[in-house]
Amino acid sequence: MTAATADAHQAAAEPVPGTAKALRTRTLRRQRGRVALGALLLSLHQTCEVLVPVAIGLTIDLAVTTGDTTALLWCVAGLALLFTCLASAYRFGARFALSATEREAHLLRLESARRVLHPRGELSGLRSGEILAVATSDAEQVATYVRAWAMGIAQVTAIVVTTATLLAINVPLGLGVLLGVPLMLLLLRIPAARITRRTEAKQATAARATAMATDLVGGLRVLMGIGARHNASLRYQRASERALTASVGAAATNGLYTGLVTAAGAVFLGVVAGAAGWMALRGHLTIGELVIVVGLAQFLTEPVRALGLVGQLFAIARASAQRLTRLLNAPDAVHPGDRLLPDALPEVPPAVELRGVSHGTLDDVDLTLAQGEFVGILTTDPRDAEGLVDLLAGRAEGAGGTALVGGRPVPELDLTSLRRAVLVEEHGSVLFEGTLRTNLVVSRTARGGHTAPSTEAAANTDDDRFLREALAAAAAEDLVSGHPDGLDRPVADRAANLSGGQRQRVALARALVADPPVLVLHDPTTAVDAVTEAAIAQGTAALRAARAPGGATLVIASSPALLARADRVVVLREGRVHAEGTHARLAEDDPHYREAVLR
Repeated sequence: MTAATADAHQAAAEPVPGTAKALRTRTLRRQRGRVALGALLLSLHQTCEVLVPVAIGLTIDLAVTTGDTTALLWCVAGLALLFTCLASAYRFGARFALSATEREAHLLRLESARRVLHPRGELSGLRSGEILAVATSDAEQVATYVRAWAMGIAQVTAIVVTTATLLAINVPLGLGVLLGVPLMLLLLRIPAARITRRTEAKQATAARATAMATDLVGGLRVLMGIGARHNASLRYQRASERALTASVGAAATNGLYTGLVTAAGAVFLGVVAGAAGWMALRGHLTIGELVIVVGLAQFLTEPVRALGLVGQLFAIARASAQRLTRLLNAPDAVHPGDRLLPDALPEVPPAVELRGVSHGTLDDVDLTLAQGEFVGILTTDPRDAEGLVDLLAGRAEGAGGTALVGGRPVPELDLTSLRRAVLVEEHGSVLFEGTLRTNLVVSRTARGGHTAPSTEAAANTDDDRFLREALAAAAAEDLVSGHPDGLDRPVADRAANLSGGQRQRVALARALVADPPVLVLHDPTTAVDAVTEAAIAQGTAALRAARAPGGATLVIASSPALLARADRVVVLREGRVHAEGTHARLAEDDPHYREAVLR
């Protein structure tokens, strides 16, 4: 196990911080080893930087003014050693600090992804684009908190060593530095609060613009089809302009802050250099000591400026931590139980049973789905179909009545166990960038465990055969046979290189490959023609009967081809069970059914 993997496992086991401050504290605690080493080496680097003007001043006093060649050689050798130590300390110190930052950013990104992809869902109120911005940009900004600490400790060390050196040379100069630096830092804290506010506004508006862009890209075909592309473009332009205004405001504040830090450092340098020059004229300082004092005063502007940058990093990290905490602490969308279902559902109770269920527009619905049964559901109101899908997917919080899977109440079931037993293939299915194979394949563990290396080739052959069978059942075998790459045919982002009907058929094939005990299909053929629809109905029923003879299939659709293949059809009208029977009998006896199905 690599160090990064071990860190990720440790992070997964840690509780989520409840506040932005707790989140920042945890980032520092998790990387304390690397931060400590980075701070130590960077402090050594800063100490060596302080010693450079000291070494030059001593060289002047001990070798140049005396003309001592031996002393000059020793001083040159000392300077060479000093610069070697200085360069090495910075190189390795910066490496440790950067490693801590990148590792923490990685852990925060994983944590964000884990929260977003959790089976229970989340109710942060953030849109997809905003979540993407929080999980990437804000996570990286929070991670800079650990680097800021390493930098801050090193700069404080530089100021302390510089002050001690000046005190050793001249007490009044040392005291002036000792009092002047904290006063400058205190005054520079005033604009830091404004940086936090401006940064938070910048991140929020940028996230909203990203969210809108994500939505527009996802619905571009629809927008073009209805002629709304221009209006959508104007909406994004306004969102982008707000993000630009916020970004310019944040940049202006950061620039003002940087300018104040630079000006304060310059004023401080001028005061110290002027005081040291006056003391040298009065004979209180030697030429070498004057060089040391001026050199240290000039050097001191760098740690003062760097501390200003550290304050800026802290302000940015505070703003991003507030947004990241909102996502990580978002309440669950559903609150399932912890009971587990066996891998194979018991034979005695029905696979699915609803007793007097009420949810959304559903009102006192009774429904039974026996093992091995193929049942069709016709809903005259799309909201009834959505309510039924939510029930079977375990998303119906506070539903009335009793919903059972394998004889166990759905609210008491562990969500992973429920979704392993009941696969709901929703109407708006999503395919991922990759290949047909990667979009279809189901892990071998879910279908019987890993194979031994000696049987790997045979297992791959069986997998390919099963994938092709599922594609054939979904009337999508032409996607493989008509392409030179076969199952390795590329699938673009959001499956943009496939038509709507092709995407729908691949999603259906993926559901068939999973071989769940209970398969729920919601409008799986709305984007295909009547001939393809009939082929899908026949293929789906045949493959489920052959591959999962004890598996139950529930199809929520108005397709006559699919409903004709069902063992029975249940009609939901105005949220209640209106009629039940075979497709042929309902088509003959029920005028509402004929009107809805026989189009």
